[in-house]
Amino acid sequence: MGRIAAAVVGIGLFFVAGLAQAAESIRIGALFAVTGPASFLGEPEKNTLEMLVKDANAKGGIHGHRVELVVYDTQGDVTKAVQLANKLIKNDRVSVIVGPSTTGETMAVIPVAEKEKIPLISCAAGIKITEPVKKWVFKTPANDHVAAEKILLHAARYKVKHIALITVSDGFGASGREQLKGLAARKGFTIVADEVYGPKDTDMTPQLTKIRSVKADAVICWGTNPGPAIIARNMKQLGIKIPLYMSHGVASKKFIQLAGADAAEGILLPAGKLAIFDKLPKNDPQVRLLRDYDQSYRKAFGVEASTFGGYAYDAFLLIGMGARKGASPEQIRDGIEQAKKMVSISGIFTMSPRDHNGLDLSAFEMVKIVRGDWELAR
Repeated sequence: MGRIAAAVVGIGLFFVAGLAQAAESIRIGALFAVTGPASFLGEPEKNTLEMLVKDANAKGGIHGHRVELVVYDTQGDVTKAVQLANKLIKNDRVSVIVGPSTTGETMAVIPVAEKEKIPLISCAAGIKITEPVKKWVFKTPANDHVAAEKILLHAARYKVKHIALITVSDGFGASGREQLKGLAARKGFTIVADEVYGPKDTDMTPQLTKIRSVKADAVICWGTNPGPAIIARNMKQLGIKIPLYMSHGVASKKFIQLAGADAAEGILLPAGKLAIFDKLPKNDPQVRLLRDYDQSYRKAFGVEASTFGGYAYDAFLLIGMGARKGASPEQIRDGIEQAKKMVSISGIFTMSPRDHNGLDLSAFEMVKIVRGDWELAR
C-alpha cells in the first residue's frame, strides 16, 4: 500500500499523522452495485474505496481527519439505491456519498442528495447527472458525450459515413443514444439503423439482422455488460464484418472474457488511460499514479485494477480536496467544486460552478482489442 499512498500524497492529498484524533471524522457513505448484473462496476469500486480508506487511516487520515466508511450494496436496483441513500444520510449521518454505480440509480438518488444537502459523487457516466449542474452533485466518469465524440472522431478518420446504432434501453443507453444522434447529425454522419435492446436480453440477432440489411460502414453499440458481449458474439455468428465500436461502459477485461477473444478481436472503444497505462509516454502526468494503483490493487485483490474502480479512486481524491477546509458536507462540497488540475485515474479534473464533471476529451484514449488485450488504436 506504500506506493499508492505516496502517489496520493504527490498530488495533494496530505495524510497528516498524529492529528486524526483531534479533528472531526469524515464519514463517507458508498452506494455500489456489489452484486447483481452491474457487479463488474460495483465490486472494484467497493474494493478500491475500502483500500484507500484503510491506507489513509494508517497514515493518519485525510488532513488529520480520520475516515469512517459505510458501504451498502444496491444490487443495481433503483428503489434500493434511494432507500439506502436515505439510510446513509439519516441513520449513518454521512458527510458525503460516493456512487451509485449506474446512471439510473444515480438519477433516482439525486433528489435525495439535493434535498438533504449532502455531496454526491456519482460513479456513473450519464451526462444528465451533472448537466444541468446541480449544487450537490458531481461525478467522476467523463460525460458520455465525450466518449461519443471520441468514437466519432476516430470513425471520421477512417471515412465512416453511415452508422448503425444499437443501444441498451436503460439510463446509460438512452443517454448515449441521445448524444450519439446529436453529435452524428452535427458532424455529417448518417444513421442508417437505430436499434434498441433490453438490459436482460440474451440474443440480439433480430436487431443485428436488420443492421446487416442496411448499408452501414460501422456499428456503434452503447451499453454495459453483458449485453455488448452478446452483441459481439452475435455479430461474429452473423458474419457482420464492418467495424464495431463499443462505449466506455465495457472498458474492462471482463468484457473480453464475456465476449470471448475471437468475437472481441478488433473491437474499438474509448477507454480511460488505466487500460493502457503501460503503453503511454513516460512523461504522461497520469502514468505513475495509474501504475501504482494497478500494482496496489493486484497486491490486495489478486487481479488488475479496472477503470470502474478508478471512478471510486477519483471520488476519494476529490473528497480529500474538499476536506482541506473541514469535514462538513458544505465544506467538502465547496472544496470539490474548487478542484483544479487534479491528476487522477480517469483524467485531470478541473471543476467549477459550471462544470461538476471536470473532464474533457483527454480523459479517453481510443483502444482496439487485439489477441485478448488492449492496444492503442491508430
